[in-house]
Amino acid sequence: MPDTTTPTFLRLFIAISLPAIVKDEIEKAQGEMRRALPPECVRWTKREQFHLTLKFLGNVEAPRLSALVDALRNVSKNFSTLHLRAERIGFFPEARSPRVIWVSVHDERELLPRLQAAIESAVQGFTTEQPEGKFTGHVTLGRVKSIKRPQAEILAQLASRLARRQFGDWTVDQVELIRSELSSSGSHYTVIETAPLLK
Repeated sequence: MPDTTTPTFLRLFIAISLPAIVKDEIEKAQGEMRRALPPECVRWTKREQFHLTLKFLGNVEAPRLSALVDALRNVSKNFSTLHLRAERIGFFPEARSPRVIWVSVHDERELLPRLQAAIESAVQGFTTEQPEGKFTGHVTLGRVKSIKRPQAEILAQLASRLARRQFGDWTVDQVELIRSELSSSGSHYTVIETAPLLK
């Protein structure tokens, strides 16, 4: 009989985690928006799923996991620690017709986009996901399910009010390879490997 305990494919993505204090502040802003909209409008991201995605890989063959980790670590060791800031609310594609609600994450030295581009290049051979366009560092707060113009205007007003809100600064010394397992209760994330940045 075949061994069914080890999956053939792992659903993976590469990300940066957030400290609890930053999650606390982001969750407060999310709560303000949640209370201002009907519950059926948005599927809100759970607090434990707040993270900064650098690359979604999709299904990766389990036997290739070790090679993927090596490729990721070969990139990360060439980048120094990041000093990130989370602030203001944004939307994809735009405020008038929002599909995704997010918090901006960036660093003053703009190392984050360079790190993301290097990772994107290094992992091309492990994924069938297409390279992203222009990278925008962000934490997803929610995905819009159905929204009408009045609710979109409420969201835009809230975003304007939160434009100067800072959710926190933190130092990042590693990136994480995370497994996403889908279930009826939503996605469950598990960090399976880390790749240190240069200290």
